[in-house]
Amino acid sequence: MPVYPGDPGVDAEASATMDADGYRVTRLSLTTHAGTHVDAPAHTEPDGATLDESDVGDFRFHARLVDLPGLDDREPITPAMLPDAADLAAETDALVVRTGWGDHWGDERYFDHPYLTPAAARHVADAGLALGLDTINPDPTPTERAHDDEPAGVPAHRELLGAGVSIVENLVLPAALPERFVLRAYPLRVDADGAPVRAVAEPS
Repeated sequence: MPVYPGDPGVDAEASATMDADGYRVTRLSLTTHAGTHVDAPAHTEPDGATLDESDVGDFRFHARLVDLPGLDDREPITPAMLPDAADLAAETDALVVRTGWGDHWGDERYFDHPYLTPAAARHVADAGLALGLDTINPDPTPTERAHDDEPAGVPAHRELLGAGVSIVENLVLPAALPERFVLRAYPLRVDADGAPVRAVAEPS
């Protein structure tokens, strides 16, 4: 499974087997940000909330899908590419951005995804919305192909998580997904900065 550069990989190893023990147990090793997962504010904010401080209902979102096809590698997403604030606020809890980058899952190009400028992240945060993405990161992911003018650090994360809203990364967003839907992305209830989720879309 692709993971953020420098993070340990995902490992599933038998701890007990049917032949040896008469039952199966698997030891699973992964970080809180592996696969499709939720970022809690504690991921980047020193005093940010951890996942166990949220109610389960906080991860059921009335989502608005924004399609941004045809973006180039490492192209910035600006506020002008997103719906205006008044439109975002209408019966919406989360903005889900589909770049098509999920098609590159499993190859090196996946890490050269488009990213939100700090202003675009602030635009979403100011509307009080969570953010969902079909990329590994709302900020540029470091690779040898990074551009000199890209923002350093994790400013998009900080705009969003600093405002107390969640980020759902590595979503699979099928072509048939409607513009408005319910996104359920329930993480483990752990005292942590994030957790993998099984994300599900339902009609709104």
